[in-house]
Amino acid sequence: MTSSASLPARSLLHLLQLCSPSLPVGAYSYSQGLEAAMENGHVRDEASARAWIVDMLEQVVARFEAPLTWRLLQAFAAGDAQAVGDWTRLFIASRDSAEFRAETVQMGYSLGKLLPELSPDRTAIHALLAEQRELPFPTAFAAAAVALDVPPEEALLGLLFSWAENQVLACVKSVPLGQVSGQRLLLSLQPRLEAAALAARTLADGELSNWSPGLSLLSMQHEVQYSRLYRS
Repeated sequence: MTSSASLPARSLLHLLQLCSPSLPVGAYSYSQGLEAAMENGHVRDEASARAWIVDMLEQVVARFEAPLTWRLLQAFAAGDAQAVGDWTRLFIASRDSAEFRAETVQMGYSLGKLLPELSPDRTAIHALLAEQRELPFPTAFAAAAVALDVPPEEALLGLLFSWAENQVLACVKSVPLGQVSGQRLLLSLQPRLEAAALAARTLADGELSNWSPGLSLLSMQHEVQYSRLYRS
């Protein structure tokens, strides 16, 4: 992996912008099943919150969403329209609840609309995005990273950190955890995030899997949950 010390300042700033919780794509409004896990008592304190996040990272994100994003980063860098379309359709098809599908399409649409403002001269990448019938977030993120000249290794790790930060923030607000507890939790995840990034870059196509029936059931329950703060 390229060290952060060698990352050009402009690329680093672009990466920080893409991974910032203030990026206007609505990530803060989703918990990705975590709120339903809290409702059912699976997540109730710092230890159970960490167990939930690690399990989701290693069993779902590192085995499907991250490696698929890695492939999209390569496809956009190569200008491979066929690969972009194939991986985009696969990701949409993998969303097995209505709210998970709505989440990725809404965030992808938001970032896709923002990208021409961030990189007005990268018209070839904008054209590739325009070809997609539906735009999930990993496709939009990969396009933005390539358009803004963020190296793929750093882009992938930044995406993973952004995901983990959002999960921790949901726990801070809703378990609830204190701010110090949340930062301690996020710090403890760093080795796991590095390992997830490495796994995502090395998994073969046939090894990708998002098999997580428990998470799917929680998402479906969340769709009809009586009281909720998050959209997923």
